[in-house]
Amino acid sequence: METHEDTDLSIIIVNWNSKAYLEKCIESILLWTVDIKYEIIVIDGASFDGCGEMLRSLYPQVRFIQSDKNLGFAKANNEAFRVSSGQNILFLNPDTEVEGSAVETLSEWLTSAADAGIVGAKLLNSDRSVQTSCIQAFPTILNQFLDSEALRKAFPMAGLWGTSPLFEEGMIPKSVDAVSGACLMIKRCVFESVGTFSADYFMYSEDIDLCFKAKQAGWKTYYVPTAVVVHHGGTSSSQTSVNAFSSVMMLESRWRFFRKTRSSWYCKLYRVAILFLSLIRLGLILFGWPIYGLRGKGVLSGNMLKRWTAKLRWAMGGEGWVKTY
Repeated sequence: METHEDTDLSIIIVNWNSKAYLEKCIESILLWTVDIKYEIIVIDGASFDGCGEMLRSLYPQVRFIQSDKNLGFAKANNEAFRVSSGQNILFLNPDTEVEGSAVETLSEWLTSAADAGIVGAKLLNSDRSVQTSCIQAFPTILNQFLDSEALRKAFPMAGLWGTSPLFEEGMIPKSVDAVSGACLMIKRCVFESVGTFSADYFMYSEDIDLCFKAKQAGWKTYYVPTAVVVHHGGTSSSQTSVNAFSSVMMLESRWRFFRKTRSSWYCKLYRVAILFLSLIRLGLILFGWPIYGLRGKGVLSGNMLKRWTAKLRWAMGGEGWVKTY
């Protein structure tokens, strides 16, 4: 691992209450990444979970930044980027573990492909199943309105989701709209030229926005299936399954993306679409409540009710707190 001016790669990790995952993440990087010069920079978003002490004890070569407030994903990554020196930058979640030469494979493709501005890996869930969110289509009202696990499973090759490369044969990198910020590598010159991560987002859609800006600047984003990373998923943003806070933040982030890339009417139509979708889902939840109760899933239906009620309030402009992020 190197930390001088000729560094090939800077690996930036934003930590928030993920010390146990972070330790395994860094261990996997050090174990498998041996043929390139790289540095690791960790920034903690005011979780004060002891990750600084752990790093100083086990991995003193890692550069650690302690933020006194939770900056959010975009601002924290930008803050760490300012002290980085790599020609390429890998933004990596703390709840990931790289496998084999994944980091080197991404770096090699990004460096060798002249039109590549961003590359992303194949992300696996903890049970080794493919994490379909590792590549995505740019958001539209239609794909956001129809986005559901059932539809994705029924029509995995639909262009609506942008995930067809995950199910195609062959191991050749494919050009895609966007890759997940859980493991996103970008050329330093590209990251600087497009204005780094947009501070308009506190969480979610920063990766989508970055890939969109790179495309507008003439660069391509590639999915590299031979680079494999396990993403244990969700722990950094929520200590439970998807909750009302994260659900509303996702809606808000998508709306902010539309505000930057579409017309004001498109943004208004998006709110209307979410309003109708929320009413439909709430109706289905209430209709099926007795069945959920009989099956012992009352807690699940209660959580779903809270989430969709929060989404309905957001669509009606009733979640004013989200504007503070």
